[in-house]
Amino acid sequence: MPDTALITGASSGIGREFARLHAARGGDVIITARREAELQALKEEIEAAHGVTVHIIALDLGAEGGANALWDRVTELGIPVDILINNAGFGGQGAFIERDLAQDLAMIDLNVKALVTLTHHAMRAMADRGRGKILQVSSTAAYIPGPLQATYYATKAFVSSFSMALDQEMRAKGVTCTALEPGYVQTGFADAADLEGTDLVGAGEKGAQPADVARIGYEAMLAGKLRVINDPMLRLQLRWLIPFAPHRMVLKMIEKMQTKR
Repeated sequence: MPDTALITGASSGIGREFARLHAARGGDVIITARREAELQALKEEIEAAHGVTVHIIALDLGAEGGANALWDRVTELGIPVDILINNAGFGGQGAFIERDLAQDLAMIDLNVKALVTLTHHAMRAMADRGRGKILQVSSTAAYIPGPLQATYYATKAFVSSFSMALDQEMRAKGVTCTALEPGYVQTGFADAADLEGTDLVGAGEKGAQPADVARIGYEAMLAGKLRVINDPMLRLQLRWLIPFAPHRMVLKMIEKMQTKR
């Protein structure tokens, strides 16, 4: 039986492309998101194109107990999860004290709490079997603080740090954990995060395509890499230039990039 991948946030964007990519390589998928109609359409497309099995679990992963409920549903299927792709997440533009606190706490619940919970369940099962791969969808935001998206950037710093630490802990047990850290991607993220009208989205025509980002992340995961940035120029800037720049200069640059015109 081919490897089965559990993919969160699979109804659109990068998550949907992960599902297509894994299925194209002969793997079954368990796809989850809130929007059941979109999941059903993806299931029909993938099964017709690749002859694999697609299981749908429609739920709100960020709701209280959502991640545990998802794992309970996966357990009921009786299918071992060989690959976990934690893709679900969202951001939100605005000064921290002017934003709805409930929205930022919900962001932490989905971007961090749900991710940690699913990783714990899946990783324990993988360790018992002596094999498995996890891909955490982080962001280039992991490398820098993010004025006007302070909570989102902080969640992604957590995701990358958490991912790398777990890889070190688990590699000897046959389980790897990779952080995918893309720059701006042309998905619905900007609309949901209220980033329209900022310089970040103003350069959106230069943003990466979801399929390309998914492929880079998927291949890095298969290779057991620690972390990967999809764009070579961003990789150069974030790893070799920005760490040596004055903090205040970087903070002002990020704030300007995320300020509405």
